[in-house]
This record gives sequence, C-alpha cells and structure tokens, in this order.
Amino acid sequence: MAAKLKKGDKVVVLAGKDKGKSGEITSVDPKAGKAVVDGVNIAIRHTRQTQTAQGGRLPKALPIDLSNLAIVDANGKATRVGFRMEDGKKVRFAKTTGDAI
Repeated sequence: MAAKLKKGDKVVVLAGKDKGKSGEITSVDPKAGKAVVDGVNIAIRHTRQTQTAQGGRLPKALPIDLSNLAIVDANGKATRVGFRMEDGKKVRFAKTTGDAI
C-alpha cells in the first residue's frame, strides 16, 4: 500500500497526551505503523556523562502511531489523504481541499 504520511510532512496529533500539537515527521517505520514527529511524544532520557558528551536529562521524541496523525492542508486544518492519477503518476491529495500534496 502506498504511504499516506511521509518524512517531511507537516502533521497534527489527533489523539493521546499530545492531542492538538503539530510538527514535522522526521522518520517513519511502515512495518510498525509508527512515525517520529519533532516536538511530539517527548520523553526524558537520562544519560551518563562521557569524555565526548555531556550527560544529563536529554529530551527525546518517541514514535507515535500513524493512526493518531493527520496531515495538515493548505488551510492549516487536519485532513485525510487520498490518491489519484495525474499525468500518469500517482499523487497524494488532501480530501478537504482537493489540492495535491
């Protein structure tokens, strides 16, 4: 199946503790059905100091389920993603506006 959400897409969180927050997808794991979004689902990772890196409490973005994410359209609202053929190529489009993504 084609990917509805890809790396670099602007998305908004639909459910969970970060509901309403938005950010950009930094990585996607299609097999697990999860994506890492910057600024969303942040956990504190406690790291030990080494010779090269400073230790302490480092914030880290954890994966969030793709079903809890929706792409943001040109109007800044959450939308579903559809597929259609344009000039012999399969393109994604926003269901609310009909614009190609």
